Amino acid sequence: MDKKTLRSEIRAKKRAMTAQEIEEKSAALAKAFYETPEYKEAKTIYGYLPYNQEVRTTRMLSRALADGKRVAVPKVYGDTMKFILLSDLTQVAKGYAGIPEPVADGPVAADPTALVLMPGLAFDPEGHRLGYGGGFYDKFLAAEPDHPTLALCYDFQMLPHLDTEHYDIPVDRVLWA
Repeated sequence: MDKKTLRSEIRAKKRAMTAQEIEEKSAALAKAFYETPEYKEAKTIYGYLPYNQEVRTTRMLSRALADGKRVAVPKVYGDTMKFILLSDLTQVAKGYAGIPEPVADGPVAADPTALVLMPGLAFDPEGHRLGYGGGFYDKFLAAEPDHPTLALCYDFQMLPHLDTEHYDIPVDRVLWA
């Protein structure tokens, strides 16, 4: 199946989820996330704020702040993305493609060992990822390759195999519920 068709199918499945399903699966994923060695060892989390029916990461990022970790979320500048540190997760507004982004342009995060939470539409057991098509995370990780990466997704987003391109960077770990 081509990427366009697969993206369309996964989006339709996400749109079919109820608010309760999203909250329940997000809570299960949060619990699993806090138990990972990646979370426990991270001093900084490069997360993302949920858009549409994505896994609800806001509580996870709030918990990270409460646990004394630094938290940064992406902001798009043209065809690049920078992670902006946030101490208040309400200091955001709709940005690129309507996705919540920090209002401020700084401070820019600079932790080469930060754990990067990877959004995406589909994943496979080898960590291959089908993103939304902008290539922002692949470009970021190509420039900063030492980050550990972790993805959170719903069970129907986990597929047996995804075809990849040479520039696609796999995720280190995928959690699903």
